[in-house]
Amino acid sequence: MRAAVLGSPIEHSLSPVLHSAAYTGLGLAGEWSYGRFECDEAGLPGFVAGCDATWAGLSLTMPLKKVALELADAADGLAVEVGGANTLVFREGRVHAYNTDVAGIMAALREAGIAEVRSATVLGGGATAASAVAALRGLGARAPGAITVLARDPARAAGVEEAAERMGLRIDARPLSEIEKHVDADLVVSTLPAGAADGLAPVVAAGRAPLFDVVYTPWPTELARAVAEGAPTDTGGPAAGRTVVGGFPMLLHQAAVQVELMTGVEQAPVEAMRAAGEAELRRRAASR
Repeated sequence: MRAAVLGSPIEHSLSPVLHSAAYTGLGLAGEWSYGRFECDEAGLPGFVAGCDATWAGLSLTMPLKKVALELADAADGLAVEVGGANTLVFREGRVHAYNTDVAGIMAALREAGIAEVRSATVLGGGATAASAVAALRGLGARAPGAITVLARDPARAAGVEEAAERMGLRIDARPLSEIEKHVDADLVVSTLPAGAADGLAPVVAAGRAPLFDVVYTPWPTELARAVAEGAPTDTGGPAAGRTVVGGFPMLLHQAAVQVELMTGVEQAPVEAMRAAGEAELRRRAASR
């Protein structure tokens, strides 16, 4: 059977390493293969149409999550609420859409000891921010205004607000320039791309919240480093650092759910996948 990850750009995706490690751990390496294909929104319909019975499913990254949902014959409720699917599974001649990002975020946070969140600030207003809002709902941030989404232009967070409405949540969308007012929530979540949050590091580090940064390479980001080290105190010394969760655990756990959906196994070999992913990240860091 075949599976693959699609997106643009896609050359640095870690998904082939994670899924291939899962196949090996499950004893499926000789029967299953996982590829990687550059594909934009215009090309996805044709790619999906060309997948025959040898295909089990596809992992989708940006910018394909919205169009993937539109192509599906059926979609799980979470993908509909979020407004995007990162997984397509081919089953009995039909295309089924899922969102495993939400499960990945929740598992990553719980693994780090963050099992309950009552208030949160989300940096960024794109598709990953919508998944983060759904995950925060699952961890307890359900009260009106409990989640604040900060975007450079709040109008660009309209998709996240619409997703929140489908989830039964009322969130606040504010300009990113107001970040100093919102860093003392239970959790700060950065869905900004690598480097985009560097200038925000001192402000976030001066707050009290732990951080979840979806970037997994290069790691640590300036934002993650600043929060982990802690902000300077009034006496000039550093305050105690706070919990920082990177993007790799999210990627790992969402991939594990994809493996389960595509292969039908009850439990993906998460630790084997983790070891393979961490080894590949170390290799890439050493080669930079």
